[in-house]
Amino acid sequence: MPTTKANAAMHPIVVSEEIFSSPQLRQKAFYADDTALVFNMDVREALQLLTDHGMVVNCVVTSPPFYGQRDYGVDGQIGLEEHPSEFIENLRQSFDMCGSVLADNGSLWVNIGDTYWSGKGEHRSGEAKQSARRFGKRPQDNKGDGKWCVPKQLLLIPHRFAIAMQDSDWIVRNDNVWIKPNPIPDQVRDRCSISHEYVFHLVKQRWYYFDKNLVGRQTDTGSVLPPLDTWDVAPVRSKAVHRARFSEGLVRIPILTTTPPRGVVLDPFAGSGTSLLYARKHGFRCIGIDINRDFCEEIVNQLLAVVEEEKQEDEAD
Repeated sequence: MPTTKANAAMHPIVVSEEIFSSPQLRQKAFYADDTALVFNMDVREALQLLTDHGMVVNCVVTSPPFYGQRDYGVDGQIGLEEHPSEFIENLRQSFDMCGSVLADNGSLWVNIGDTYWSGKGEHRSGEAKQSARRFGKRPQDNKGDGKWCVPKQLLLIPHRFAIAMQDSDWIVRNDNVWIKPNPIPDQVRDRCSISHEYVFHLVKQRWYYFDKNLVGRQTDTGSVLPPLDTWDVAPVRSKAVHRARFSEGLVRIPILTTTPPRGVVLDPFAGSGTSLLYARKHGFRCIGIDINRDFCEEIVNQLLAVVEEEKQEDEAD
């Protein structure tokens, strides 16, 4: 009966403390405590490890590397593939592996932006902001294939990614639009300046856990409407090790609506660790994966700072 399945979705499986804290996982982790696991590994290697040890997560929320935007200086990184179709396929494979650890009634949230094909060769401008974005010859600086990859072409990577996920049997529930109120201005003369990215909400089945009450819109009658699919959130400006930081405002709705009490939040491209920190601060367990050791060290330092802050608050009480 549909009603039975819908009701069951609101009572999701939450992985046991025994599995989350298993010695085998802790041994492989870069950092581990009772509420957090951080793995400094290739994303597919780490996801296979979690699958093999019976891990179940309730919410996957992440922002994978965008195509051709940054060189993180690590072998095996995603984002510098020669053709955007290869990039999309690598993402699809990674998120299909996320599906192996995601609860059947769990949710996957993916923030992903677009880019243009250039075809002009290596960047030569001395303009500081452009130099920060351009790191030598990017994939999109090559000549192109005359189809997807044509000079000045918007590659439509978010849309192609979403379709690839549909083709891989994921259900796309929303293409939430992240509106940036004060974006870095594009240095262009012949198109509109980009001020948005997408946050796709994907699920494995029709019935899944979703609690709108903590983030919904209160009506005059006292009922709660779901949040809107347009999110006005300021980007984070940071001089930290990871320059492309997630905003806590961007992970708020995904984590609070689709993670049950004591549930587990997974960020397979953990980067600056925002998803993990937000989850930890709000009473959830968390798992982060990143191939860059420096990013993992930054995540751990921030997690330890949260633990110390909580300790000081407890002592003050």
